[in-house]
Amino acid sequence: MLEPIRSSMTCLLRRFKRDRKGNVAITFALTLLPLIGFAGAAVDYSTANAAKADLQAALDSTALMLAKYAPSHTNAEIQSKASAYFKAIFHAPQVTNISLTATYTSSPTKIVVNGSADVPTTLMGVLGIDHLTISDSSTTTWGTTRLRVALVLDNTGSMAYDGKMDALKSATKSLLSQLKAAARNDGDVYVSIIPFAKDVNVGASNYNADWIDWNDWAKDRNNQTCRWVDSGYGYYRTCTTNDHSTWNGCVTDRGPSHSPGNSDWDQVVTEPNGTTASLWPADQYYACPVQMMGLNDNWTAMNNLVDSMRPSGSTNQPIGLVWGWQSLVGGGPLSVPAEDSNYDYKKIIILLSDGLNTEDRWYGDGEHVSPPVDHRMYQQGNGSGTCANIKAAGITIYTLQVNTGNDPTSTLLQNCASSSDKFHLVTSASDIATAFTKIGSELTKLRVAK
Repeated sequence: MLEPIRSSMTCLLRRFKRDRKGNVAITFALTLLPLIGFAGAAVDYSTANAAKADLQAALDSTALMLAKYAPSHTNAEIQSKASAYFKAIFHAPQVTNISLTATYTSSPTKIVVNGSADVPTTLMGVLGIDHLTISDSSTTTWGTTRLRVALVLDNTGSMAYDGKMDALKSATKSLLSQLKAAARNDGDVYVSIIPFAKDVNVGASNYNADWIDWNDWAKDRNNQTCRWVDSGYGYYRTCTTNDHSTWNGCVTDRGPSHSPGNSDWDQVVTEPNGTTASLWPADQYYACPVQMMGLNDNWTAMNNLVDSMRPSGSTNQPIGLVWGWQSLVGGGPLSVPAEDSNYDYKKIIILLSDGLNTEDRWYGDGEHVSPPVDHRMYQQGNGSGTCANIKAAGITIYTLQVNTGNDPTSTLLQNCASSSDKFHLVTSASDIATAFTKIGSELTKLRVAK
């Protein structure tokens, strides 16, 4: 825009130098004024557009902040809060006559923030325009999206080192506080917690449930009581299987007893179909973690569960992951609240682990990395496994590797995450809180639709 103006002015100056007529100076002066005005318009409009962009950003931020604040405050308090927050973040010292209005409605729950301001001009004053008015608005609808979040947390023995377990407990409770704050009404946010090691604990009180497979449990000598009996001709050893009520609540991976073969029961959340392979096998695991908790909004109970977590046992991320998925859809001991058709539901799994997979029902020794265990979760060649099944179901996966021991970066966890930005590599225990806070902020934003 400025180049044509510059060319016109240059041409007029040349003509002015050549012309000897008496009225040329007057004509030139009269022509020059609008040219200066038009040239100034480009500069002043550019300044106004920059101020308008800053205004829009400040309005957006104010509307998002008010979405949390507004439901429990009066209109006067909302307006006061909006003005104070807006003025603190809108840095445009050249503007004047700033005006801001914030309107809150509860059905639907909505915040509308309108703002305007005057931007003084510099060169457009020659045209009689001493300011430009900018205005914009931002609308935030709160509560149209509901969250269902599964926290799948590594409780294996290695979490005892470098302060990782204490840091995990603290970070998890902070994340729960963030999620609690995102809930304005019953049902807005539900959370499940799945502590895992080689097994998960579904609750010893379920020992009479028809979805449990007891075959391997009964064969384990650790689940038998034996004694020596005098037959009169010598002693012989007799054993009886312990009552199922002595079970500690742990289950291992679903599928055939000796090898998974072509079975994928450990990679899906399909309800049992009556076959033994489809049931959840009871396992009297010595390092049985604390009992899982299905979807709920009892924040006190969840915090108490987190406090009770303890590190022990070997790493089997696949079983933790599949039970995180199971908690979002129900099955076995888990039930899920009904969904309301008036809302959009976002389902999330957050998987945190500090180690590499070492043991599942069939593979590994509990000490060394076991590729076959990894492959149950994600098969590098074809992308099959639990991770792919979860993503296909429309569930978002966040993965966190807590790597304080210079282990290789987990390609498995990277591939399992729904996208590259949802994989977090944490190299110190204290950074768990930072990663969880970032994820919590992202999830909170899902509750806000603009």
